[in-house]
Amino acid sequence: MGKLFRLTTIRERRVLTPVGWVTLSMAFGCVLVLIILFVHPFLAPTKPVGGDVLVVDVLNWFSDYDLKEVKEQFEKGRYKLLITVGKKYEVGHPLAHYKSVADGAALRLYAQGVLPGKIIAVPITVYPRTDRTYYKALVVKKRLDEMGFIQVSIDVASIGVHARRSWVLFKKAFPLIDVGVISLRPNSYDTSRWWLYSAGIRNIISESIAYIYARFIFSPPIK
Repeated sequence: MGKLFRLTTIRERRVLTPVGWVTLSMAFGCVLVLIILFVHPFLAPTKPVGGDVLVVDVLNWFSDYDLKEVKEQFEKGRYKLLITVGKKYEVGHPLAHYKSVADGAALRLYAQGVLPGKIIAVPITVYPRTDRTYYKALVVKKRLDEMGFIQVSIDVASIGVHARRSWVLFKKAFPLIDVGVISLRPNSYDTSRWWLYSAGIRNIISESIAYIYARFIFSPPIK
C-alpha cells in the first residue's frame, strides 16, 4: 500500500558530460562564427542583371559618398535611365527645399555629372505605414508603364544590408521581368567587421527580421 501513496518518485535522466558540454559549446561557437562571417554578405548582395533601368531605393538621405557610388554604378552599367524613389519631406523639415529624398538625390546626382535627361525622381507623396519598400516598387512600376518601359529589366540599388529586402520586394512587384540588385557599401561602419560597430549590429538585427518577414510572411495584396 505504501507504494500507491508515494508523493515522489525516482526517474533516470540523461545529462551532458563535460565532454558533451565542450562539444555543444564548440558547435554553438562554429554556428555563431558562420553567422558573423556570412550574414552581412547575404543581406548585402550585388547581383545585377545588366538591366536597362537602375532604380535607387533612397533611404531617408544619401550622402555624397553614396551618390558617387550610384553614379559610378550607373555609368559602369550603361543604363538608359536612372530612377530615384523615396518619401516626400514634410513641411518644416530642414531639407524640405528638396521636396522629397528622391528629388534631393536626383538633383545632387545631376550636380555630380549625371545628365538630367537620364534621371527621373519618383517621390512618394502618400507613404504607407507598412510595406513601404513594396509600395515604392509599385510606384516605380507605374511610372515605367506610363513611360512605355514595360518589358525592361531593372537593377535595384540600396545601401548595405537593406539591399536583399529591396531585391525580394521589387521582384514581387515586377514578377514578369528580370530584377537584379546592387548593394552600395555604407560608410558608417566597416562591413568586414560589422559586429564591432553599433550601426552594424543594429542594421544586421533589424534587416534580418525584416528580410524574414518579406521573404516568408509578406504576400502582395490581391488587386
